[in-house]
Amino acid sequence: MKSIVLIGPPGSGKSTVGRALSRRLKRSFFDTDSMIEEKSQKKIGEIFVDQGEDAFRKLEFIVLQDVLLIPDCVISLGGGAPIKEQSQELITSSNVFVVFLDISLASAAPRVGFNRDRPLLLGNPRAQWQALNEIRRPIYQSLSDMSIKVDDVKVEEIVNQIVPTFEAVSN
Repeated sequence: MKSIVLIGPPGSGKSTVGRALSRRLKRSFFDTDSMIEEKSQKKIGEIFVDQGEDAFRKLEFIVLQDVLLIPDCVISLGGGAPIKEQSQELITSSNVFVVFLDISLASAAPRVGFNRDRPLLLGNPRAQWQALNEIRRPIYQSLSDMSIKVDDVKVEEIVNQIVPTFEAVSN
């Protein structure tokens, strides 16, 4: 069976939905941001500060390559993980079902907090989030097999939308 990959902007609930989905489907769950921190023994913010975004993206791509080889799991990708063309090609060529968790800035803001350690949201976090989302949204849409608007939708309801669609395409 295919693995499920969750993509979307910060605050869309990829990790939360991923954990719930993995429990429902009795599959392993992997969060690429957590995998990067484990592999590097550093927080993502520290990697950005100490080594820069390019070093982070290289590490992120290595983790993406590794996690996409794991069969029958649920994977939450960091918001920027699918943005580079090389990553898009890797995702597209893998045997995965991609779900785009689409969220508005108004709904993402309280979830993200904009005061936590988010290196790409420094300065004016709301404006940065919006600018990143405008660039990334078309990529998320083009990669996805399914898109769900998650504003004000409970995690269980999101899982209830994903499971039947995933099962229909996987059988």
